[in-house]
Amino acid sequence: MHTVVERELELGLVLSPERSIPVPARLTYRTDDPYAVHVTFHVGSDSPVSWTFARELLVEGVFRPCGQGDVRVWPTKLDGRSLVCMALSSPDGDALLEAPAAAVSAWLERTLRVVPPGSEQGHLGIDKGLSELLAMAPGTEGWPGEPWASEEFPEAGA
Repeated sequence: MHTVVERELELGLVLSPERSIPVPARLTYRTDDPYAVHVTFHVGSDSPVSWTFARELLVEGVFRPCGQGDVRVWPTKLDGRSLVCMALSSPDGDALLEAPAAAVSAWLERTLRVVPPGSEQGHLGIDKGLSELLAMAPGTEGWPGEPWASEEFPEAGA
């Protein structure tokens, strides 16, 4: 069983320095995907737009500019409000979004309490999966037989 930490909030989609429009969004963190955060934007279409990127990128971006390429995050202040900006780039276009820093920080703190930094690997289930795989060693029930053992192969050149 895994834990999910979600937060609904309204982001601002920046259209120009003077204008932005509200975009409802959901931040999601799942302990079965402990390195990632998922942001789903509800942009009035039949299917929402989702982005997934490193939780560490968002944690760092609350304090200082970080990221490169498709996702960049940085803090800023606008009219006395603390914001977290996210610049997202894809083949379909680019978007600059502003989120209230207090809401993002509070949500991130909840994710960090659930899975502290450095403990992510313990939530991946790799050890359990590997144990299950190794439990199916030859000679155990459920292991496929060795069909090649009973077949006779002609010798080379025969």
